[in-house]
Amino acid sequence: MIINIQPYEREIFTLIGQTAAQLGYQSYVIGGFVRDRLLARSSKDIDIVCVGDGISLAEQVSYKLRPIPRIVVYKRFGTAMLKYKDLEIEFVGARKESYQMDSRKPAVEEGSLEDDQNRRDFTINALAISLNEEDFGTILDPFNGLYHLEQKMIKTPLEPGKTFSDDPLRMMRAIRFSTQLGFRIEDETFAAIGKNKNRIKIISAERISAELGKIMSSPQPSTGFKKLYDTGLLSLIFPEMAALHGVEVKNGIGHKDNFYHTLEVLDNVARDSDNIWLRWAALLHDIAKPPTKKFDDQLGWTFHGHEVLGAVMVPRIFKALRLPLDHKMKYVQKLVKLHLRPIGLTKEEITDSAVRRLIFEAGEDIDDLMILCKADITSKNEDKKLRYRDNYSRLVEKIKEIEEKDKLRNWQPPITGEDIMMTFGIGPCREVGIIKTAIREAILDGVIANDRCQAEKMMFEEAEKLGLKVKNPVA
Repeated sequence: MIINIQPYEREIFTLIGQTAAQLGYQSYVIGGFVRDRLLARSSKDIDIVCVGDGISLAEQVSYKLRPIPRIVVYKRFGTAMLKYKDLEIEFVGARKESYQMDSRKPAVEEGSLEDDQNRRDFTINALAISLNEEDFGTILDPFNGLYHLEQKMIKTPLEPGKTFSDDPLRMMRAIRFSTQLGFRIEDETFAAIGKNKNRIKIISAERISAELGKIMSSPQPSTGFKKLYDTGLLSLIFPEMAALHGVEVKNGIGHKDNFYHTLEVLDNVARDSDNIWLRWAALLHDIAKPPTKKFDDQLGWTFHGHEVLGAVMVPRIFKALRLPLDHKMKYVQKLVKLHLRPIGLTKEEITDSAVRRLIFEAGEDIDDLMILCKADITSKNEDKKLRYRDNYSRLVEKIKEIEEKDKLRNWQPPITGEDIMMTFGIGPCREVGIIKTAIREAILDGVIANDRCQAEKMMFEEAEKLGLKVKNPVA
């Protein structure tokens, strides 16, 4: 394998090696940068390990750069980080670690390069490049990481049970790297994840959701979720998702496996969008099917209201996974709640009124909702799938037509509550809501145009029905 290093990278590596030698240290590039460059992947994060004081090495290197970069020092962890051009370089002294059963935070002491490589999570992340004059550029590979890169294999450098018991987050990292790189997890390593799965309980929700996010951002995220399920991790970290798995049969009738359907929808969305929150909406769109599942002798299996209950479940899931409870959560909640609406429209004659209401409710997220809708067409019946996709295409064209004509995206009715209160000299009350609703519904139904003059005329008509008198004519 050939590692491709840019001239300015060789320049900084040479400087680091020379500076380390002046301090009496040996120094190496280690970990992800080496792995990614061997795989011809870009990488701007560089980890430098030295057999000595990493902070002192970082400080001495920075003094020799122009302009002198700012150093961020983490004394508690014995690390320092500086930026050089487009690179982020982190320095640490070689160390060895020991763990207690109730914590993933190790006791750390100074060690050799071998000790440092032993504590790495996977063989492909234990690869190091020497920056020392006598063997500059030599790849140091004590665990056959180069071979595992060629074989596209994830394997722990030491016995996998100990590796995962020491730091259980490594189980999720194994699945994440496997998903991102398209690698398989070596059999013994994979089996050890299942055996040690309960150790994941000592890991914080924030770290778990960070790994889930990286799996979700992969080109084919379904592979990661399948491994999470197969190892038993998913039931522990995301039980609502695991509950989608399986098919129940009654009277010879079974429903689709909603777990695999959800993963198909997720992969479909991933092909069309890099939006991580749209991918979360895909993952959660059917999350309420297990609690809403019922069998009807005439209808078979039904999941009535799963979109509404699913939207209710979203905040609870986001809170449990320590995901943001801001507009991102509300965006996912909205798409989960509306995800059946476009599909429903494709099953019947598409009316202008129904399309206006869809645009109004989805607002600026209508395009993302339609990506989710298209991704949700996964029937194994090819004729049915083609019919849905044809109707979907007609709906997309109808949305464009209505949007161009009525300008309803992020639309607010031309008469506001303040206009009504000012005109009739009243405060907030039931009558204001009645008039606003009547105007909004009339515009959405196409009874009147999205026009202030027509809306104002209707305001007076509705007010007269309610016995309201004009106090301040509308300007």
